[in-house]
Amino acid sequence: MEEKYILTLDIGTSTIRSFIYNTRAEIVGRAVDQVVLHYPHPGFVEIDPDELWTSVVGVVNISLKDAQLTAGQMTAMGITTQRGTFINWSRKTGKPFHKFITWKDLRADRLVKQWNASYVWKLFKASAYILYLILRSKRFKAGSVFKFMNTQTCLRLHWAFHNIAAFKNAVQEDDALFGTLDTWLLYKLTGGKVHITDVSSASATGFYDPFTMQWAGWAMTMLKIPRAALPEVVDTAGDHFTSTLPSIWGHPIRIVSCMADQTASMWGSCCFEVGDVKLTMGTGTFFNINTGTEPHASVSGLYPIVGWRLGEELVYSAEGANNDTASIIKWAQNLGLFDSPEDTADIATSVLDTDGVYFIPAFSGLGPPYNDGSAASGFIGMKPSTTKAHLVRAVLESLAFRTAQLYNCVLNETNYSFHTIRLDGGVSNNDFIAQLVADLTGLRVERPVHVEMSSQGCAHIVGYKLGIWKSKDELRKLRKIECVFTPRTYMKKSYEVTFARWQDAVRRMCGWYSAEGGPADCAAPSRRSPASSCSPRARKTAAYPNSGGFTASSPPAPRASPSPGDTHPPYTYPKCYVTSST
Repeated sequence: MEEKYILTLDIGTSTIRSFIYNTRAEIVGRAVDQVVLHYPHPGFVEIDPDELWTSVVGVVNISLKDAQLTAGQMTAMGITTQRGTFINWSRKTGKPFHKFITWKDLRADRLVKQWNASYVWKLFKASAYILYLILRSKRFKAGSVFKFMNTQTCLRLHWAFHNIAAFKNAVQEDDALFGTLDTWLLYKLTGGKVHITDVSSASATGFYDPFTMQWAGWAMTMLKIPRAALPEVVDTAGDHFTSTLPSIWGHPIRIVSCMADQTASMWGSCCFEVGDVKLTMGTGTFFNINTGTEPHASVSGLYPIVGWRLGEELVYSAEGANNDTASIIKWAQNLGLFDSPEDTADIATSVLDTDGVYFIPAFSGLGPPYNDGSAASGFIGMKPSTTKAHLVRAVLESLAFRTAQLYNCVLNETNYSFHTIRLDGGVSNNDFIAQLVADLTGLRVERPVHVEMSSQGCAHIVGYKLGIWKSKDELRKLRKIECVFTPRTYMKKSYEVTFARWQDAVRRMCGWYSAEGGPADCAAPSRRSPASSCSPRARKTAAYPNSGGFTASSPPAPRASPSPGDTHPPYTYPKCYVTSST
């Protein structure tokens, strides 16, 4: 039987990866290139489309060379991309009106704040809440608490319409096409044959309604988003993606799937059942739970997105995000706290605690349960005895603490029983963070052999669609686990005061960049329990003895130095056990 090969193209925030997989899901060719980000003004984060295209073509060529294969030997390819990054271009010429405006871009921050505070938007949410009380529809419940965020595409697109004259003129002349990164890439790869996006990418824009599975009419009306410029929304895999131009890699390659990176990661982690959880710790942290055939209506900031659609199979996901993870570690490295990220786990364990220092990871604000785009990053509690090791440990602890908060939001809003977190992303290689996540959540944490799950998931869905792997059970058998971190009750207990004190520190940094500033702008979590750290409306009074909910006692009064109760037992990693099954 002739071997079949699947080519994947994974475009993240910082890297472009191309992998070639065989029918045993083994990587036979690979290549990685850096995404060049441009910062033309404070808060602006852009990608040059010409530079990106050159990197895309080059990285695939290198992976083919590495595998000693040609484009003609590829059975098919799949694409996965970062979400929320978009561009607008001419329908007639194909030339862009501006560079990619990335999901990390803050140029629309003032618009975000203005819209969230506007009477028009408050009336919209109040109307949605009244309709929810009457109809008990989850759609209106979600609308009643919907909040604009910088990571969503909608207000950045609104900004572009009003500030980029060429784009505005093209809209008026019906010569404008809008697309997130996946849409533009498909347009380029097919020579302009298709102007489409899949449901997972569309649902992350902020103006696609996951309840009706259509572009949201209210958004197009209120934000003046031109409907004619929007792409057609299609299934996550199928023949509609067509094939690449033969001139790009010497032979056309059939495109079978194109999806958002977090959806691809769910496929790579085999999160096929309701209640399955995956945690991606890359540029940002993304906590996703499979909610099955129903979108989740959150009151704490979890976002209902479409996981994937394959014909009649429609799967939703609830997502909580913290936008600063690897970017925080890179910043700390640039600051001179350590030479290499690989050293940080050992540095953190070289001290018993942080010596009362706390770090707030909020370069892009704070997501659930705070949902505060004006929060600031910073260290609190430094003193003459503070060392670099204390600062490094505080940084790593903060990333685990934010993950625990996202998990507690899910606990508050769902009735699922959780046992395992499937971890992936570059930061998941940090043993200190992985173990602390297990300790704080009370769940077993699985780390795969290859942590780049978005690429593997992309290959999974292509092979599944083509019948190379005929069932999801076959895909589960392909998943290989490198390490399992088991929760330790004594460590969870020892972190109670530290976690509560860290939440106090977060409260002080909330609202820092708002007009008024100060802690009062942040709906701070309850000091009694991180398990109740979501919206008060979502609070549960019951403990979670079977779900690992982390409960903290009230913190002591402020003090200059940590008490003996803040000192944790020596932090050691349990010996990981290796398995090839899920």
